[in-house]
Amino acid sequence: MQKVLKILLLASGLSILAGGLFGPIYAIFVEQIGGDILTAGTAYASFAIVAGVTIFLVSRWEDHVKYKEKFVVMGYALGCFGFLGYLLIQDPFDLFAVQIIFGISVAIGTPAYDGLYSKHLDKGKFVSEWGLWESMNYILIGISAAVGAFLAEFFGFRFLFFVMLVLSILGLIVSTLLFSKESSKTVQQL
Repeated sequence: MQKVLKILLLASGLSILAGGLFGPIYAIFVEQIGGDILTAGTAYASFAIVAGVTIFLVSRWEDHVKYKEKFVVMGYALGCFGFLGYLLIQDPFDLFAVQIIFGISVAIGTPAYDGLYSKHLDKGKFVSEWGLWESMNYILIGISAAVGAFLAEFFGFRFLFFVMLVLSILGLIVSTLLFSKESSKTVQQL
């Protein structure tokens, strides 16, 4: 497996862990900030719609950009701001703002990530190496869901959000390894 794929997988894994910690207990937090089921659903909808529309627009532009690793790193950096935003949420309107930040973050990073990942697959291992990402995704979501529920139950949401922020920062740091000389040579050949 190429070094670029290892970097992409590790950065993505840390980000998946960060987000997965919160997934199944999201609605409970929404209630704690004065929201209800409608708030939880529309806040998540705002994330998904912003991500979808922005991905549609950004991906067409990213096709013409030479250094896609910059967009991967920018996506992780913006995601860190989203995780920091969870620590600052006071009411449902703050939640909507954070969800929009995450939507933009995903839109900036995901198309470039997928492009880099696809370009660096080993010949004859296209399916198995994408399968590696998919299996990692589901396993980490499962592990982080249980860990996140435990952390929120025993230490509270603020501690959980801090852990999420730390994991996202680690993912960002790992993603900057895409700029290392060895990785850059491989990435620039795109």
